[in-house]
Amino acid sequence: MQTDGSGSGHAGMADAQLMNTLNATLAANPCDGGAWSTLGLLLRRAGKLDGAIACHRRGLEFAPENAGIWTNLGNALVEAGRFDEGLVAQGEARRLDPGNAAILFNSVVALRKAGRFKEALAMIDRAMIDQVTIDQTSAGRTSMQGLRWERSLIRLQIGDYVHGFGDYEARRELSAHHGRRLSARAWDGSPLKGRTIFLSAEQGFGDALLAARYVALVKAQGGRVLYECHPELRRVLSGLDVDTFLPPGAPPPAFDVEASQMSLPGLFGTTLASVPPPVGLVIPRESREKAAHRLGAREPGTLRVGIVWSGRVTFADNSRRATSLARFLRFAEVPGVRLYSLQKGPPETELAELGVAGHLVVPLGPDLEDFADTAAMVEQLDLIIMTDSSVAHLAGALGKPVWNLVQHVPYWIYGISGDHTPWYPTMRLFRQGRDLDWGPVFTAAEAALRDEVHRRLSR
Repeated sequence: MQTDGSGSGHAGMADAQLMNTLNATLAANPCDGGAWSTLGLLLRRAGKLDGAIACHRRGLEFAPENAGIWTNLGNALVEAGRFDEGLVAQGEARRLDPGNAAILFNSVVALRKAGRFKEALAMIDRAMIDQVTIDQTSAGRTSMQGLRWERSLIRLQIGDYVHGFGDYEARRELSAHHGRRLSARAWDGSPLKGRTIFLSAEQGFGDALLAARYVALVKAQGGRVLYECHPELRRVLSGLDVDTFLPPGAPPPAFDVEASQMSLPGLFGTTLASVPPPVGLVIPRESREKAAHRLGAREPGTLRVGIVWSGRVTFADNSRRATSLARFLRFAEVPGVRLYSLQKGPPETELAELGVAGHLVVPLGPDLEDFADTAAMVEQLDLIIMTDSSVAHLAGALGKPVWNLVQHVPYWIYGISGDHTPWYPTMRLFRQGRDLDWGPVFTAAEAALRDEVHRRLSR
């Protein structure tokens, strides 16, 4: 039986082959608890949470003392938003196997996702102090880095940037890390004095836009800056004061020190009170002309509202932060509102599936070749309403009003309460409750939109 990690994944060819093997195993022995739980693991990876939970429950019928099945069940329950049940399952797993590093890690993740931050921190602290809680295998040592990473996310979420950014570097030791490995030439934030620094890209487009505000601070340290940049962001970030732009993954020229772009907030000692303003973006003339042609003349007495309902579908947490286009259609019912889709990627197909592409929702996605094109469109819109993704960072950097509809425990820059974030002064947050129900979020956003239309059109 496989023990599930708390991060979600995607089904692939290996999973399909394993599914065939499991079906044969269960046909021969339907009382194999481990096979049932592994089937549940595969269903969870495929996003089929109800089936996954049922399979883990079936497995426990035949192996009630199997800690691995209990922690797999806990992961699936937490991902489904059934936090209390998930935490009970993780507690049972710890009771059965208290020294298991993976189970401890899954328990911490469950507490964080449930918003029970104090309990999660206490559990991590106990594990850090009492090393016997963690086995001394390589998996155990890896889990310690995972616990530091979880501690950083919690500390940043609650606004403890002073301690959070110290632990944040643990991400670079994780197997799931998307970025360059740590180097012996890591920059410590001291003056460069003519040295060359390589700033490597990490994570997604939104993270790059978030961290770009620090590039000017790096340059002010008196050195040459090599900047790794996603091609989709190259034009909109062309105003950065760097010496050389580099494509992702390319071997950099000779340099003296390096830093990941996402390490810069920590290197500059960022606190809630000292968050630098967003980076200034460049919108090329040709992108502005394309936007003006595509949007056409403004219809008198209307509010142009851009919408985005999903981030990149390959992002592990996207299923929790995203929703469907159908929910956004209630905004089209507000008199005076005209909707424009800024959505890119596979979710764009929802426009055609719902039969709304064209007059009810104007699809701008086919006209967006990069973020400079998106910025030009955003510039011409009055308001952006969206679930969290890179466009939120783009709109926030442009200083446009953006209403970000965020999940129960969102990206750490949005904190745990309130309707604003110091990272983007023009952003308004609409928060999902602990029940993970999007309904109240959209009800609140619709009411706010009606007020906004009335306010603007009554000037």
